Amino acid sequence: MKKIFSHTSLILPIVVIALATLVSCNQNATVIKTQADTQLTEQELMDKIKGGWAGQTIGVVYGAPVEFKYQGSLVPDNQIIPWREGYVKYWWDKKPGLFDDIYTDLNFVEVFEKYGLDVSSDTLAHHWAATPYHLAHANQASRYNILQGIMPPNSGNWKNNPHADDLDFQIEADFIGLMSPAMVNSATEIADRVGHIMNSGDGWYGGVYVSALYSLAFASDDINYIVEQAIQTIPEGTTFNECINDVINWHKEYPDDWKSTWFELQKKWNNDVGCPKGVYLSFNIDAKINSAYVTIGLLYGKGDFTQSIDIAARCGQDADCNPGTAAGVLGVMKGYSNIPEFWLSPLQEIEPLVFEGTTMSLSKAYDFSFKHALEMIKRNGGTVDPEKIVIPFQAPVPVAFEQNFVNTYPIYRDRFDKSFTHELSYDFVGNGFIFYGNMIKTSNVSKEYVDRISKRVGSEMFGLSEPDDPYVAELEMYIDGKLDEKIKMPMKNTSRRLEPAWKYQLVEGEHNITLKWINPNEDYEIRVNDIMVYSETQPESNLPNTHNHEK
Repeated sequence: MKKIFSHTSLILPIVVIALATLVSCNQNATVIKTQADTQLTEQELMDKIKGGWAGQTIGVVYGAPVEFKYQGSLVPDNQIIPWREGYVKYWWDKKPGLFDDIYTDLNFVEVFEKYGLDVSSDTLAHHWAATPYHLAHANQASRYNILQGIMPPNSGNWKNNPHADDLDFQIEADFIGLMSPAMVNSATEIADRVGHIMNSGDGWYGGVYVSALYSLAFASDDINYIVEQAIQTIPEGTTFNECINDVINWHKEYPDDWKSTWFELQKKWNNDVGCPKGVYLSFNIDAKINSAYVTIGLLYGKGDFTQSIDIAARCGQDADCNPGTAAGVLGVMKGYSNIPEFWLSPLQEIEPLVFEGTTMSLSKAYDFSFKHALEMIKRNGGTVDPEKIVIPFQAPVPVAFEQNFVNTYPIYRDRFDKSFTHELSYDFVGNGFIFYGNMIKTSNVSKEYVDRISKRVGSEMFGLSEPDDPYVAELEMYIDGKLDEKIKMPMKNTSRRLEPAWKYQLVEGEHNITLKWINPNEDYEIRVNDIMVYSETQPESNLPNTHNHEK
């Protein structure tokens, strides 16, 4: 029998949350046999699919107050993370952009519904590029690429997308596992089509791993088995595979101390080499380490819904996405009907509501994913009957080997902090660089737009102009005096270019970069906050490269 908790208090200690889980979980659940066909009823399949969507959304909202508030540090045990009746609707109204994990997933669910299970990567990409909502990191870099005619897999390739190792695909791959129940290799095939739109290498592997976790959660109630099987989809010899296997091994070494595993993880893997917002700084949105936090939450949560969410959130960094993934996997494993009412009741208030920038709701997602799952089961040789669905067992097969930033090591971060309106020149020694900055509008921006952007994505977007601003800056990039690239920088939010310029894998040595603004406009300026320099050789000391300087 489930005990119903009162949700009238504004903040409840995690110990109470844990109690809610202990008394609410289904104590009579049968462990499904592994290495064998999976058998479910239609009702059980739908219950698990709903559990996945519900768990993901719950986890995202739970981690909202600490998202990127703890970068390279743990969320303290004495910091109570709130949960209460009406809390999901509170965030729905306060910050719709918080739900980007969900509505980016739903974007792809909608495309599969419209075009069928064999929809091409190009069709997915065109639909992706036309989305109206705010995107960032690898997602926005890929949208910009597609709008410029750079299609997948090139749109997600690290040489065209500096954010290729970021966790973007990791946080929007949940739907793939939900439409591929217990068919892990079918999930990774879809992940190939979708994930290379915005990521490659470790960034792509983050989504492959997550889709595998969800898929395998339909086939087993053993969380250790699910994790150990899911990582088998990632090729050995990749940094992603090594990182997650490190967590698995540290869990065996410290079975009752997740913080010891967290510290080992920080020492070895807390070094972002791609995302210009994180290189040599505490911010880390790299897929490896955030997938590792998900793994810590799952392994040390031991199948407990509450503990898994809480541990994943307290690992820090992207502390809404990571508990969202952990809770989604647990939601599949346990089923919607076994999620404690303490967690589920606040979610149910928004189930019929349509997410911003989409035509989709959770209620619609439940139905579409169920429909797609039945279709996938049939095409993979399974049988579908209301009382007995049989899904053939699939042993995980590694996907293709990819590794970004090969022989491309950050060696220097120059706090440049300058704007230019006509020309910028910079000298460095190495084999690559990236200018971290953006174009800003120096004339007035309406208060209405600032208020709206603030509500959606936070103060970092205050430099953006009106969403329909038609101005497009045109630049020419010269490397060592030769024209290398013609660059377009739209001011419009949905088509903007994240970084003004970058280039990797040049011949190691001295280089000059010159940016010329061909059509300058006095209402705009291009800001360069930092310049990262790369080399084919890892630095042996922390001393800056004295050959780097700006003119």
